[in-house]
Amino acid sequence: MSDTPRGTTVTDRLYTRLLAGDGAQARRDLDPAVAAAVPRNATRQVTAMTLQKAGDLVVDAKTVLSWLLATLGAPASFTGLLVPIRESGSMLPQAALAPVVRRMAVRKWMWVAGALLQATAVVALAVIAATLEGAAAGVAVLVALALFALARSLSSIASKDVLGRTLPKGTRGQITGYATIGAGLASITVGLGLRLLGGEDAEPATFAWLLAGAALAWLLAAGVFARVEEAPGARDTGDGDGAGATARAWALLRDDAPFRRFVVARTLLLVSALSPPFIVTLATEQGGAGLQGLGGFVISSGIAALIGGRAWGRLADRSSRLVMMLAAGSSSLLVLAFLAALLIDGAREVTLLYPATYLLLALAHHGSRIGRKTYVVDLAEGNKRTDYVAVSNTAIGILLLVTGGITSALALLGAEVALAALALLGLVGVAVSSSLPEVSAT
Repeated sequence: MSDTPRGTTVTDRLYTRLLAGDGAQARRDLDPAVAAAVPRNATRQVTAMTLQKAGDLVVDAKTVLSWLLATLGAPASFTGLLVPIRESGSMLPQAALAPVVRRMAVRKWMWVAGALLQATAVVALAVIAATLEGAAAGVAVLVALALFALARSLSSIASKDVLGRTLPKGTRGQITGYATIGAGLASITVGLGLRLLGGEDAEPATFAWLLAGAALAWLLAAGVFARVEEAPGARDTGDGDGAGATARAWALLRDDAPFRRFVVARTLLLVSALSPPFIVTLATEQGGAGLQGLGGFVISSGIAALIGGRAWGRLADRSSRLVMMLAAGSSSLLVLAFLAALLIDGAREVTLLYPATYLLLALAHHGSRIGRKTYVVDLAEGNKRTDYVAVSNTAIGILLLVTGGITSALALLGAEVALAALALLGLVGVAVSSSLPEVSAT
């Protein structure tokens, strides 16, 4: 139970009831101007993050956008580019953006700008779904997704900074966890709708409406996040050109051993991010590419979020390092178990095998995301946190392209070969994560 006195407002009481680990000592690390606003800030950030995550389930490169390209008749080669563009595009620019963020006294506006630009990109995707087809649609979707990813980089680099500035250590993982739960409920709702109403065929107009709804979610998220109460912080007026940012990033990776190990560990956690598309690919090979089939995977994502959000969040506030270890290990074991199951006669025709495996991998992936986000926020304070987030994301963006390229090449030998390689990387990730220093509140 929290030892924070029970508040007098509904927000205060809800915060006190739902979050553990926020005590008077923890709030002393915050700016006095925002310490009293912690319950309000928690509610607003959970709401904004939930809306963002709800939009994300529609702009999901692993499932929905893959189905969209198939529906629009785009060549299959475009599908393989969706995940690398979505993930690395939001990470690569962050080292260059870090100097800009450090010069901002109030950083929530960077998140708001990113949310508005993401809404714009998703509107473009909706228009593409309604008007284009074939290769033209494939090119247009990839361009719009790249713009979406670049906009996401603005929100990503600012979100962890605002989280650290406005909420005490010991609650940050739970905030991310509750947002994951909210997104899970939205995912289950959408997935059930697709299962019940989608039918055997996938209509472009249906995707257009789904994307329009996602754009609205980002607009609402921007409005909510704008109300977060953030005290102006110190500005960094140092050298902020591209060469200076690159040198600073390299120096951080070279000289900061704990941070360098975190980047390596996070790279090895990619098993839970890169494996699901291969599971989906193997599922579509068994037939059933309509909206009903898509609905099963969307529901799986929602159930995983609903189950894992709070549990992973609470555990991450106790030991985010342990969460990273568990996520990497469980992902690898799940993939190996799935591959073993495929060796059984008739197993490939068991339709439930694929969404069930996807569900368990999604559950592990939520642990990976919550664990590594909480770890990097707790690892440093102030402007150094901005550098950690930006440099780690840029490094991961590069390594993601490399890892994705390797696994895509291995996939030419079969999706099973790529999955086996990712499982081995995850097992190495357990060992590397175990070597990280403990930084969370215990």
